[in-house]
Amino acid sequence: MKLDPFYLIVDSADWIARLVPLGVKLVQLRIKDADEATLRREIRSAKAVCERHGCTLVVNDYWKLAIEEGCDFVHLGQEDLGHADRAAIASTGIRLGVSSHDSAELDAALAAEPDYVALGPIYPTILKKMKWKPQGPARLASWRDRIGDLPLVAIGGLNPERLPGVFENGADSAAVVTDITLNADPEARTREWIAATEKWRHH
Repeated sequence: MKLDPFYLIVDSADWIARLVPLGVKLVQLRIKDADEATLRREIRSAKAVCERHGCTLVVNDYWKLAIEEGCDFVHLGQEDLGHADRAAIASTGIRLGVSSHDSAELDAALAAEPDYVALGPIYPTILKKMKWKPQGPARLASWRDRIGDLPLVAIGGLNPERLPGVFENGADSAAVVTDITLNADPEARTREWIAATEKWRHH
């Protein structure tokens, strides 16, 4: 499986409707603390936009809802991975991405037979408080050695200027949240990301 090198992560279907039409091909819907009705509505809306624009939608955390709503990709953090019914996920054929922050978590991620592994934070991030120090792009190279041909996603503190170091150390895709959503012009910043990752789109 090949991932697009630009991996957008947002917290609402509104963001997806706003940015995916600009040419985004890989997006994660990551919503925290919402009721089931809201989550279903958001997933359905996001899925409709992504289907119209040929974009892969990844649903964070809510793997049961993702399966019920006919989505084809889910992302789980380590905590969620521990509680998820991996047999149920595997039996549906839904693709799976898993987060990792250290060597033990990478082992746990690989045991789940995921379709990609994410490593973070590469650089300092303001998205959430983390017990892990920034990994630095060189850590990606050691993850690449351990996971073989499995797609590797870098996340945490990324911006277009930092992309060469990320991709040169073995990442296949660079995930971004706040560099776009907190930008004064998210649309323009999204276009910058698409342009900045173009050379890696055809590797």
